[in-house]
Amino acid sequence: MKTQIEGAVIILKDNIDTDQIYPGRYLELVNPEEIKTHCLEGVSPEIAKHFIPGDIIVAGRNFGCGSSREHAPIALKHLGVSLIIADSFARIFYRNALNLGLPLIICKGLSEKLKAGDSLSVDLTQSVIKIAATGETFDCEHIGEHALSILEAGGIKPLMKKRFQKKEGNERS
Repeated sequence: MKTQIEGAVIILKDNIDTDQIYPGRYLELVNPEEIKTHCLEGVSPEIAKHFIPGDIIVAGRNFGCGSSREHAPIALKHLGVSLIIADSFARIFYRNALNLGLPLIICKGLSEKLKAGDSLSVDLTQSVIKIAATGETFDCEHIGEHALSILEAGGIKPLMKKRFQKKEGNERS
């Protein structure tokens, strides 16, 4: 995972729930390539069709509220979302996304300063966001070291696999 992220912005409102991110009627799908085609369909059926991998989602409060289904962050990750920035996240969604290696950062009020298509550069290690057109910067909530290590590994499963392989290698020595 890159700690420096650049991309164009897609703006979403407050209280985007998991059913808007990934509608429940598609829960039987298991192939991530199929899942991503329905991403954000509850917001607009056109978003997934026109999404450019690397784009950044910027939302208001309580992003990912609703059910705890992992399909929502799976859909976003496989769609190619490079980062989600919001005023706040639902706790379970935040943890599911982090565990899947999907970067998120809390930056209150940022969505009010942007318009769709604006370009951002984000330094995840410093928790700083810069609007390309204006040069304006925003300090955001810091991502903890443990969360960064999960993101850098690509998710919790790759991190644990790496740790267990390292531990087994030490035991054989």
